[in-house]
Amino acid sequence: MKNNTLTIIKKECARFFGDRTMLMTTVIMPGLMIYLIYSFMGNNFMKSKDEGTATVYVENMPESVRPVLEALPFEMVTDNLNEEELRKELTLKDSKFVFLIFPEGFDSLTAQYDPTCGHQKAPNVQLLYNSASELSQQAYSMVSKALDIYESTICNRFDINNSEDGSAVYDLASNEDVVGNFFSELIPMLLLLMAFSGCMSLAPPSIAGEKERGTIATLLVTPLKRRELALGKVLSLSFFAMLSGLSSFLGMMFSLPKLIHADELGLDANIYQVSDYVVLLLLIFSTVLILVSITSIISAKAKSVKAASAVMVPLMLVVMLVGMIPMMSGTKVDSLAYYLIPIYNSVLSMSQVFAHEAQLLPIIITIAANACYTVLGIWLLTRMFNSEKVMFSK
Repeated sequence: MKNNTLTIIKKECARFFGDRTMLMTTVIMPGLMIYLIYSFMGNNFMKSKDEGTATVYVENMPESVRPVLEALPFEMVTDNLNEEELRKELTLKDSKFVFLIFPEGFDSLTAQYDPTCGHQKAPNVQLLYNSASELSQQAYSMVSKALDIYESTICNRFDINNSEDGSAVYDLASNEDVVGNFFSELIPMLLLLMAFSGCMSLAPPSIAGEKERGTIATLLVTPLKRRELALGKVLSLSFFAMLSGLSSFLGMMFSLPKLIHADELGLDANIYQVSDYVVLLLLIFSTVLILVSITSIISAKAKSVKAASAVMVPLMLVVMLVGMIPMMSGTKVDSLAYYLIPIYNSVLSMSQVFAHEAQLLPIIITIAANACYTVLGIWLLTRMFNSEKVMFSK
């Protein structure tokens, strides 16, 4: 009995280590992908998406607070300030500053204020910022933290952004910028993963499954041209994957206002035009074509549905990583060449549409590039269908 058990173990080890695909996907790829993903996230999450250094404009700078603020890694500007102009500029998404307003005579006001007196109003310091700008948000966090620490040293004798009636607005970001930023970072990655999941569930049974069952041989001996077979497979699978992606897209768009608590925060999630949705659907469809081509090629190469699915699991991690790039590095690129990179170009373009930063030329390049890659994928799939070694491998 012991020898029989040992024989089975040896047989399974020989099968496992003799299958290079299984060895790669189950042993090597998981560790390698985790290393690459975590390394990429570690190198990029702490980097600012916006270039440059934030500026802090200070009105009525108190001498007691000056050393605290000057210790921060920001440029301080205290002279010749135009409050109306600064407020106007701070509403722009690309603003890279905060505006700090101290009440006149701040030091004397804090000295006279008695925290134990309930009816006395504490001096209020206004810190205006734009949460849609990363540099402005970072500066706001650091300045408010420094002021909180200073406030604790003088026994809490002033407030920061304290409006008695709640009517004052200190975050000057527009509704479109706030909602657009959130959508541009989250939705493209989710759409890409859902599209890939749909392709992953459709392509292996359609191609690798027919190879495994032997029904592909019947199709190959018919007068049907291999090119027509490849094109029919890709287009039909793309149609099914597109339906899946469209369902996911609609479900996501209807649920996102509740996800971000739009009503509670006073935000309006309906900030996109019909043209934006048309562009998004074109981008999704062109991306689905590429994903179907890739998963079809993998399925044609695999010997079984199980083998094809095993290869696609680490590929999904790569797709997820690509979808996270705009979240970590932003949507601005300095070259049109980025729109030629498959998958990434779609994520980048979708992020720009959601962020209201899309331009016509990059969108055209993305869709055209995706179409070219799809044609190349169909050509390669045709070559594989023409290969007896590939299609009848066991």
